[in-house]
Amino acid sequence: MTTAATTACPECTTPVSTESDLRLSELVECPDCRSELEVVATEPVVLALAPEPEEDWGE
Repeated sequence: MTTAATTACPECTTPVSTESDLRLSELVECPDCRSELEVVATEPVVLALAPEPEEDWGE
């Protein structure tokens, strides 16, 4: 069972609170720098900068 946690933003180091029902690959936003962060681990919670969406050239 995952519990609510606080971890540092990898971009600006501001504490980011996360929900207790967090899932892998879920996206959260840093409240300070507004970076989009991806959950890469849930116990303990680890956040990484989310990858930029790639353009789809109709392939």
